[in-house]
Amino acid sequence: MESAESEKLDESVQAKVEEAKEAEEISKGLDSLPEHVHTEEEMHEELKIPKDRVAVLIGSSGVTKTLIEKKTECSINVDSADGQVTISGYDAIRLFDCKDIVLAIGRGFNPKIALKLLGENHSLEVIRLRDVVGGNQRGQERLKSRIIGREGKVRGEIERLTKCDLSIYGKTVAILGDSMDVALCHRAVEMLLKGAMHKTVYRFLEKQIKDAEMGLKDFKEM
Repeated sequence: MESAESEKLDESVQAKVEEAKEAEEISKGLDSLPEHVHTEEEMHEELKIPKDRVAVLIGSSGVTKTLIEKKTECSINVDSADGQVTISGYDAIRLFDCKDIVLAIGRGFNPKIALKLLGENHSLEVIRLRDVVGGNQRGQERLKSRIIGREGKVRGEIERLTKCDLSIYGKTVAILGDSMDVALCHRAVEMLLKGAMHKTVYRFLEKQIKDAEMGLKDFKEM
């Protein structure tokens, strides 16, 4: 009996240690945030995320939700039954940051990546596949396969070239990264969605990157 109780205690301690590690890993590098202006009137934003992403948003014992609330100075209320999320806060900028983070998690990003949106100049863009092929489910799956590639190689190459994170989830393709890089990644994804060959897209990205590096070099030499 004592042995069983001891094992349960060890499991409980281990679980708490894992939760602490998870919180520390997610929050790494986000300890200092710029000051913003708070208002006296509380503001609210609402959005809905897929029900199977609710657990990811909340995290083990609520650790992820609590961390996002702390970093954005907002409160997050989640309805686990239907995925409805209500965000409240007194700072408009952090309120929208919080909304983007929740949206990013809802679109398939893990919390560690989603929290990059707290960084300066980072943004999130969501491309809806129904805008390209309508409600055709088979067409949407075909487009997703083109972007992912065999064993994820296409997605990996686009992420490497653009320095962005990609999430192909449900009926959307989401892009997260520096705003300038996101714009370039968006163009590459659109090319694939419109039927461009993968090699053509890679060459386009490589040229854009080379031109940008040359422009920066010329600027520094002026």
